[in-house]
Amino acid sequence: MLDEALYLLKSHNYKVTKQRKSLLECLYNKCRHHYVDVVEIDAELRKLYPGMSHNTIYRNMREFAQIGIIEMKTKASGACVKYQCDFSNLHHHHFICRKCGLVKEVQMCPMTVFESQLPGCQIEEHRFELHGLCADCANKQAKNS
Repeated sequence: MLDEALYLLKSHNYKVTKQRKSLLECLYNKCRHHYVDVVEIDAELRKLYPGMSHNTIYRNMREFAQIGIIEMKTKASGACVKYQCDFSNLHHHHFICRKCGLVKEVQMCPMTVFESQLPGCQIEEHRFELHGLCADCANKQAKNS
């Protein structure tokens, strides 16, 4: 899957530097299956490259998000990222628990409903998020009521 990320970088005319490759490896190893706080990624990468600025790391993560290597979300605790560079599963949506921050992928896309209500419009991108309580948090809340 790192090969796919490297391909995306090259196809968008980004240089594959040692630092970018290290950032990709860090993201792949830490964020493949769940979202991780960007502060954690920043700290991990700065262990390898102490002189690298926070701005450089964050700028690269924003660029990676723009070309589809990672997905960035903003939660109450701050920004978080997830490695998503798997060409077989790029399109999905999310349920986000407002209590514990759990993020689950939703494979269904409601776009056909919206497209039928917007004839003639050219939709260029979309995001769909459901917010609420996950099963664990809902059960805990019910027990405390």
